[in-house]
Amino acid sequence: MNPIKFQINYHTVFGQDVFVCGSIPELGGFDEDKALRLTHNGEIWTAEIDLKTSVETLQYYYLIRQQSITVRRDWGRHRRVTLAEGKTFLLYDMWKDKPYHSYLYSSVFSESVFFHPVSEGKTDYFPKSVLLQVVCPFVRRNQRLALSGESDALGNWDVSKAPLLRFIGDGEWEIALDAKKLPRALQYKFVIVDENNEPVYWEEGGNRILQTPESRRRNFVKAEIGLQFHYNHFYFKGSGTVIPVFSLRSDTGFGIGDFLDLKKMIDWAAVTNQQIIQTLPINDTTATRTRKDSYPYSAISNYALHPIYLGLSEFPLTNRAELKKYREKAAELNSLEKIDYERALRLKTDYTRQLFGELGAAVLSSEEYKLFYDKNRFWLFSYACFCYLRDLNRTTRFEDWGEYAVYDEEKLRLLIEAEPEAKRDFDYHCFLQFLLDRQLCAVQQYAHAKGVALKGDIPIGISRNSVDAWTSPQLFNLDTQAGAPPDDFSFFGQNWGFPTYNWAAMESENYAWWEKRFRKMSDFFDAYRIDHILGFFRIWEIPADSVQGLLGYFSPALPYRPEELNMNGIPFDEERMTKPFIHEGYLHEVFGEFTPEVTGKYLEISGWQQFRLKKEVDTQRKIQHHFSDKKDAKSLKIRDGLYALCNEVLFVRDRLDGNRFHPRITAQYTYSYNYLDDRVKSAFNRLYDDFYYHRHNYFWREQAMKKLPRLISSTSMMVCGEDLGMVPASVPSLMSELQILSLEIQRMPKDPHTAFTDLDAIPYLSVCTTSTHDMSPLRLWWQEDKRLTRLYYNDVLHHDGEAPDVCTPQICKEIIREHLRSAAMWVILPWQDWMALSDRLAAKNISDERINIPSDPEHYWRYRMHLSLDALLKETDFNDEIKILNQR
Repeated sequence: MNPIKFQINYHTVFGQDVFVCGSIPELGGFDEDKALRLTHNGEIWTAEIDLKTSVETLQYYYLIRQQSITVRRDWGRHRRVTLAEGKTFLLYDMWKDKPYHSYLYSSVFSESVFFHPVSEGKTDYFPKSVLLQVVCPFVRRNQRLALSGESDALGNWDVSKAPLLRFIGDGEWEIALDAKKLPRALQYKFVIVDENNEPVYWEEGGNRILQTPESRRRNFVKAEIGLQFHYNHFYFKGSGTVIPVFSLRSDTGFGIGDFLDLKKMIDWAAVTNQQIIQTLPINDTTATRTRKDSYPYSAISNYALHPIYLGLSEFPLTNRAELKKYREKAAELNSLEKIDYERALRLKTDYTRQLFGELGAAVLSSEEYKLFYDKNRFWLFSYACFCYLRDLNRTTRFEDWGEYAVYDEEKLRLLIEAEPEAKRDFDYHCFLQFLLDRQLCAVQQYAHAKGVALKGDIPIGISRNSVDAWTSPQLFNLDTQAGAPPDDFSFFGQNWGFPTYNWAAMESENYAWWEKRFRKMSDFFDAYRIDHILGFFRIWEIPADSVQGLLGYFSPALPYRPEELNMNGIPFDEERMTKPFIHEGYLHEVFGEFTPEVTGKYLEISGWQQFRLKKEVDTQRKIQHHFSDKKDAKSLKIRDGLYALCNEVLFVRDRLDGNRFHPRITAQYTYSYNYLDDRVKSAFNRLYDDFYYHRHNYFWREQAMKKLPRLISSTSMMVCGEDLGMVPASVPSLMSELQILSLEIQRMPKDPHTAFTDLDAIPYLSVCTTSTHDMSPLRLWWQEDKRLTRLYYNDVLHHDGEAPDVCTPQICKEIIREHLRSAAMWVILPWQDWMALSDRLAAKNISDERINIPSDPEHYWRYRMHLSLDALLKETDFNDEIKILNQR
């Protein structure tokens, strides 16, 4: 029998009680309805139990209830105490709030940058013991935590003699002391020490006092649990590189980057004193087997890894003649300056088909594969079926798959069992995912050993023709398109073509779809970037018949009823304001010499000097289809002009409530707006400003708070949000509250009244960078706008006169050093911008360094490193220069 007494100081309000819930029946077995209620004397809450069964480790946490409702819980992992047979335990606990430094509990730090192996064995107690457990996540890889004090047992303040604590995981350390060797009261402190037991950092504040009268009884353990190491001014600064996996180049590649190349990238990060590698999405995008599939944000599965990223050098074919042929073709692709996506995909597909013939049977019968399949069956079965049906029907449009257009697991299982070819293809895709999973997990472990973390990217959207849309259509609005309103990247807004989310359906399932997605990602990554985090507040929803993004609207939103518009000084005329306003007075400005042809072929008269689009071209999709085979300058001008006519509206009807209307984004640039009288223009402007900048602030915050806290707590990954574009006022405060790192770009300020972001004033909880994959790299940007470049050269870099025509290595070094000195926790730069530090190593053709052009929906994602990682690792002097820049 083990008596255990719990004691915690907690200030409650009237009607609140403190409970302890834990791993044993006496504490409810983690069932909060059966948790143990504590009694109190003032603010001291206590409870006692007699543990009747043998338990090696006790896990527990505290919670606060008010009228049978849990209103608060301890933050972080459960408290853990090693028990010992026949001993009495008195557990003095401290309530655990979420700390400001909670990011240190992410796997970026716990598994990589600040990794410590959990001490082997269990806690050894003395006949009379004092147990101290302290939370101290600040200890770096080459450091330990020691206990120094005024007792011989603690070294009498001689740190070299201070006992070291055991690491027990999740930033927690413990030590068991022999109470016989301690005075009844003593002063002590915790101290972080280096490998030589030299002090690195004494905790702040006055000395602690340890009193030991209770522990003088035999077989008694006094435990102080949840002590906090006092380090109020801790300040971590980290740096890293962002590079798409497909852009990696190595001597052993097959014309495109792969997971094995990531190991060499990790090596380079380690030798240059960087702590993180960030990638773009790596999920399978294989839909057409053409260059269109190079777009990494249009995955056919949120779980499956792209087969093109399998590092084949790990799996040499036994047929040496065939292997030689493959390597010759790979060498040819490897020599190309840019990726030939289609040839690389064909080559790797042919290779893996042959590899499956050699290894498939052995792999599929292995215990390791069976465990993988069982763990991942919830997505792997449907994915493999999808791939088989995609190739069989030569399309990912599952609507065209006949009897399999609607997902039916039982029917698909019978198909796989009955058709040998289907079974073989199914097994092949499962085999590939097993190899990819195993390889990427090994890469993560390799990174951890080097003190480097991996950061992934979660796209905000899914492909309309994807496994997820096929298996869970109820979770998506398949009749809409997601995108972004007009911004610096695109005047017409962006139309990504993805369906929007049915958040009500997702909420009814407790966001299980998102939680599974995040948890699978945590198998490979320690951090992630939420692409377009604004989509969790509201998404830009575009009607299915639009090509551009200007006729979109925020969803969810609070659009206006006609009576509200009238009350706000806008005489609402549905015909005039919600349908394209086409007046002969401006047609020549749009179509020039082709105006007569346009009015004759594509318009019909609707009133005095006014027209409407003919039915066959009255939406942008119809116009796109009509001109799909016409590429001459005249046709393109007419097509774009007709697109513009579709946009000539002042209000967009709400999809769910046809009697509510959204002001059209940037409507002030339309002819429809210009033809209003000044009084109505003024009223429209007031309403527009209220709608886009004030009306939804609390509403959108409420939407995000339904989703994000639950989702980000589902894994231990560090969370970063891409919060660029038209940012609601509620976003920064919510991201700060949830400790989601923001994205800060000096040349893309969030303050519209400044030309450049003040890097000294950005949030500490942020990622600072020189550019993103959607932007021009540093050297290219320098040449795009001479006026802006001079402003930057004079006002930011503080140089006089005209800016140089090119961004020299010295200027690049100044810019990078400025970023590394910024207030941000992380500085993660594009690989191209690191290379700009050397004239000799930088790419000669600057324009080839751009990864994506957001305004081009047909952009071919084919950027490659211009030199191999094998060669880069040999550039000792250059790497030392970056290492010195990264030393802090």
